[in-house]
Amino acid sequence: MTERSALHDTFRIDRHFDAEPARVFRAFADPGAKAKWFGDPSSTQHKEFDFREGGRETMESVFADNRYGYVATYTDVVPDERIVYTYEMTMNGRRISVSVATVELRAGAGGGTDFVLTEQGVYLDGLDNSAQRKQGTEDLMDALAKSL
Repeated sequence: MTERSALHDTFRIDRHFDAEPARVFRAFADPGAKAKWFGDPSSTQHKEFDFREGGRETMESVFADNRYGYVATYTDVVPDERIVYTYEMTMNGRRISVSVATVELRAGAGGGTDFVLTEQGVYLDGLDNSAQRKQGTEDLMDALAKSL
């Protein structure tokens, strides 16, 4: 029998981007813009992209002989200010985590965008953990910065 576990954790990532909030928001809301930074184009297939409250986004990636699934549902979308979504990750068809993520965008005092991403997750059965997820999200934020 498989030992089951559920580890809960929260992390926060603060960044400043040298782009206005509308441009940062578009990097999440426009499928072409998001494809430039969210996932490795050589190993990621974007399947569904419906960026609106109640809309879904799905994608699949292959890394090191593992197939990862991502299914997100957008819960709250305030243009140029906030995005709240839930998402689950799978590995080889097995759910490894479920998270709630909140993205907050504010005009920076000296220009650009002050950006905060807060993620509350449950990591299942020892297949994922908060430290790995935070590092992966930091890497995505680096890619977002380059795409802006």
